[in-house]
Amino acid sequence: MNVDQIILNLEKKHPGEKEYLQAVKEVLESIEETYNENPQFETAGIIERLVEPDRIFTFKVPWTDDEGNAHVNLGYRIQFNNAIGPYKGGLRFHPSVNLSILKFLGFEQIFKNSLTTLPMGGAKGGSDFNPKAKSKSEIMRFCQSFMLELWHNIGAETDVPAGDIGVGGQEIGFLYGMYKKLARKHTGVLTGKGLNWGGSLIRPEATGFGVVYFAKEMLGTIGETFKGKTVALSGFGNVAWGVAQKATELGAKVVTLSGPDGFVYDPAGISGEKIEYMLELRATNEDIVRPYSYEFENVEFHQDKHPWEIKVDIALPCATQNELDIEDAQKLIDNGCLCICEGANMPCTPEAIEVIQKHKILYGPGKAANAGGVGTSGLEMSQNSMKMNWTRKEVDDKLHQIMKDIHHACKTHGTQKDGYIDYVKGANISGFIKVANAMLDQGIV
Repeated sequence: MNVDQIILNLEKKHPGEKEYLQAVKEVLESIEETYNENPQFETAGIIERLVEPDRIFTFKVPWTDDEGNAHVNLGYRIQFNNAIGPYKGGLRFHPSVNLSILKFLGFEQIFKNSLTTLPMGGAKGGSDFNPKAKSKSEIMRFCQSFMLELWHNIGAETDVPAGDIGVGGQEIGFLYGMYKKLARKHTGVLTGKGLNWGGSLIRPEATGFGVVYFAKEMLGTIGETFKGKTVALSGFGNVAWGVAQKATELGAKVVTLSGPDGFVYDPAGISGEKIEYMLELRATNEDIVRPYSYEFENVEFHQDKHPWEIKVDIALPCATQNELDIEDAQKLIDNGCLCICEGANMPCTPEAIEVIQKHKILYGPGKAANAGGVGTSGLEMSQNSMKMNWTRKEVDDKLHQIMKDIHHACKTHGTQKDGYIDYVKGANISGFIKVANAMLDQGIV
């Protein structure tokens, strides 16, 4: 396998899709040695088949606002690979959504889902619709129009979408209501459902919980724990909320949150009512964190900055892709940071990852560390198929075990001769081998 040539060919076929090309390059560089040791992969064209989605659906989504004005957004669903199970991946409603971002997310989802050991393929979808500042009725009409186009191509054993940025419980409810009406079926075709109609306990917190569980295993490899540690956290959505809860529960002090407007630094720690305030803040139509600094005493607000300049033991980027660059990474390293673990999808730039690993800092990539969300979605699918519900403790215990198993797989395939664990390599190899072997077993299709 010639990685440079493959990327060059992809750049010609898909010009301008920088996020997608970045994700593919990272994976191919990690698995190159393993791939070349298995000539059957080359014969079967595994890489050429894996880097291109099985299919892409693009459609217009017309809807009307509360004044009766018509609007049109673009909708997408990218079914990337279903070698090990039905397509599975979230829907993102955000103005930044485009084909490149969804292809990067769908490609990452293949390996993330494989790492969970659950039978789920990789997919992603969404729209450039912005739910912020929209009324509940406007969001409902948009979701119904979106599902009117999508419903033919999804199903409990075909493609199971979930939520992502801009798609929470409310949106999943509207989407499912329309699906149920059109399909005349009550099946587990979406995850992140309400508890009253097939949802799973702890699903909203699951990604954040999983990040902390994975980081806990990483810290254990150097004889450390969360107890007594300070944590810098970016974002203030579901992932950050779950991280703040679980990290605090394990004895750490979370000192930052961030949004598009900047970040807040709370040296007293974000716990108790402050974590609950995150929910209130997120429920507003303003995507900003500044109000936190008004609500609580001795809190600093840093406008248009990321929180990585604060001296902490653990950094957990949980906002969006490429939010932590090489300068941020160097600041964390200079301040003695022990562990950087991704709660978002690809939040660290390639240059940042290179310098982090060069200094032998613990680094957990998102495809492994934030797999707790889709892992719990898989548990929701299992509960749906068995027509039963597990308790909060049962789901949390299963999630904890999934994250421990993912860490073990990463450690197995990523441990270097000097003992340093390259979690990027470990995650990519572990996720790839399972998918590649399944593709081999199933022939050229």
